[in-house]
Amino acid sequence: MRWPEDADGWPLRQYSRHVLSRPHRWHVQEAGEGETLLLIHGAGGATQSWRDLFPRLAKAHHVVAMDLPGQGFTAVGARQRCGLAPMAEDLLSLVDKQGWRPSAVIGHSAGAAIALQMSLHRDIGPVLGLNPALQNFEGVAGWLFPSLAKILSLNPFSASIFTATATRSTVRRLIDGTGSRLDPEGLELYYRLATDRGHVDATLSMMAQWSLDGLLERLPQISVPVRFLTGAKDGAVPPRVAAGAAARLADARVEEWPGYGHLIHEEAPREVARWIGETLQGLKA
Repeated sequence: MRWPEDADGWPLRQYSRHVLSRPHRWHVQEAGEGETLLLIHGAGGATQSWRDLFPRLAKAHHVVAMDLPGQGFTAVGARQRCGLAPMAEDLLSLVDKQGWRPSAVIGHSAGAAIALQMSLHRDIGPVLGLNPALQNFEGVAGWLFPSLAKILSLNPFSASIFTATATRSTVRRLIDGTGSRLDPEGLELYYRLATDRGHVDATLSMMAQWSLDGLLERLPQISVPVRFLTGAKDGAVPPRVAAGAAARLADARVEEWPGYGHLIHEEAPREVARWIGETLQGLKA
């Protein structure tokens, strides 16, 4: 997506700026005062996924959110750095360049995996994962989906075909498949992302390069407190995934909420903001 041409109506754009931290030109949203909370969205999303949670957290914290490389308004500088480990390294470089000192990192889905990968290199404070994607594909999907993503990401026409054929009904079905129900604004924002070739191309590159093997092997080495919040209706990442990962972490707990799906922070931003605040306070006690 291009800034400012495609930014009309983008949530919280008044807090947006762009930061060159090699190899990418990051789109960052920053607001509030106090301890720093770093927000990392999941694959295929962008800062818009925090549109209702971000301002609630910013009432008592310094909150920073960014678009992952090539997604949203972040310009990717090296397509080969869209995998888990490179993105974690590049995010840490961005954090250092900006002088941020996170007191906690909050990641949704794949963003939780990135946060945990970052914690292997540095104490970034507690990691709070919302429906964390911490399991590789199983069975046939284990070889078919990543292979398909690699083929699509190498084909320059793949993103164009997807964006040209994506409809609002298609996007609604995809979101419904996650077990979440979004309001019209939320669906329209995902439609804007799904019809942007650069965003889709970067998401495909991320899928093609994604591997959790190294992180999963090193989960017992993570010493920071980890807290997971899952939605019982999650159709993208079953809650048992968070439970399995938590059992291998040194200090982890899982809380499951009935009635919510994969995009729990978009469905219940007020309740999730309260959970984050209470969880962080509890960790300080």
